[in-house]
Amino acid sequence: MARKSALHGESGWLGRALTSGVAIAVLTTARPAESWAWLVLGGGLAVFLVGTALMTARPYVALALLTAVAMSNALIAGLPDSNALVLVLVALADIAVMPFARTGFVRGNRPILAAGIGVATAFAASAWWFDRPESWYFSQLLWAAVLTAFGLNRRQYEVQVRQTEQLLEQTRRAQSEHARAAALEERGRIARDLHDVLAHSLGALSVQLELAEALLDERGDKAAALQHIRRSRRLAVQGLSEARNAVVALRADEVPDLPEALAALAGQHEADHGVAVRLRVEGTAAPLDSGVTVALLNAAREALTNAARHAPGQRIRVELSYQNGVRLAVRNKGVTAGEGFGLAGMRERLALVGGTSTAGPDGDDWLVVADVPDE
Repeated sequence: MARKSALHGESGWLGRALTSGVAIAVLTTARPAESWAWLVLGGGLAVFLVGTALMTARPYVALALLTAVAMSNALIAGLPDSNALVLVLVALADIAVMPFARTGFVRGNRPILAAGIGVATAFAASAWWFDRPESWYFSQLLWAAVLTAFGLNRRQYEVQVRQTEQLLEQTRRAQSEHARAAALEERGRIARDLHDVLAHSLGALSVQLELAEALLDERGDKAAALQHIRRSRRLAVQGLSEARNAVVALRADEVPDLPEALAALAGQHEADHGVAVRLRVEGTAAPLDSGVTVALLNAAREALTNAARHAPGQRIRVELSYQNGVRLAVRNKGVTAGEGFGLAGMRERLALVGGTSTAGPDGDDWLVVADVPDE
C-alpha cells in the first residue's frame, strides 16, 4: 500500500513527472516580449526539476528551491505571453504537498503560508512593473489559491493513507499478540484439563495398585490383591471414559447439574476407595454458568483425589452452599497435602470464572474451599 501511495500521490514520482511534463508543455508555448525572460523561465524550470526531485530526500533544500522558483517567476508573470504563471503554480502545489514535522521552525503549514505571502507580494510587484490591472492581480492570486488548495488536499490524503497503514500494522501486531496470548491461555487450560480429568482416576489407580503390591509382597494374599487389581482395571476404564467425556465437553456447551454431578462423584469415590463421603446441599440450587460448574466439579475431584492419596480411609464431607453465590467445601480428617499442581490448577480455573480457593488445615481436619460470588 505504501508503494501505491508513492506512485499515485502528488508527492510520488508519477505525480512529479506529470507536473513537470505539464510545466514543460506550457512553457514551450511561451512567447515573452523580452528575451531575458527566457533566462528566468529556463532557469526556473531547471531549478523546479531539481527541487521536485529532492522533495523526499532533501525536503528543506527542495523547499528553498521551489520557493525561489515560485517568487522569481511571479515577478515576471505580468510580462505578456511569458507563461511564467505555470511555474509559480506547480512550485506552490509541490510546496503544499510536502509534509513537514510538527516541531521546529519549518512545520505544518508555515512553509506554504510563507511562500504564499512571498508570491502574492511578487505578483503585486509584477502588476505594478508591467502595468497590469487589478483584475489580473486577483486572477493570479485565485489560480495560486486553487493550486495551493489542491496540494494541501493531496497532502492530507497521503497523510491519512500513511496513518491508515500504521493503524493496520498496529492492528496486525495486536492481533498477533492476542493470538499468542490466546495460545498460552489454551495451553494452560489444556494442562488443567489433563490434570483434572486424569489425576483423579490415575491417583486412585495408583492407590489400588500399591495396595495390591503390598498384599502380595507382605501377606501373599492373592485373593485380596486380585480384588484390588480388578478395581484398578475399573478405574482405568473409568479414566478412559472421563477422558472421552472431557473431549465431548470441550466440543459442547452442555454441562451436568452441579448437585447431581457431585453426588455421582461422591458415590464413585465411595465405591473406589471404600470410605464414606457425605454430601450436603444448602440453599436453593441456582443455575450456574457452565464454566463455574466445571471449575467447581474439578475442585471437588481434586480434593477427593488428594484425600484418597494422603489420608486414606478417612471419612469425607462435601458441602455445597448457595448463598450470595456458590460455595463448595470438602473436609477430611488429617493433613492432606501442601501446594501442588492440582491445587494451582484449581485456583487458576476458579480465577477465570471470578472465584477463589483456599486449602489448608482446619483444626484436625484438612479443608478445601472454593467460592464463586454472585456477579
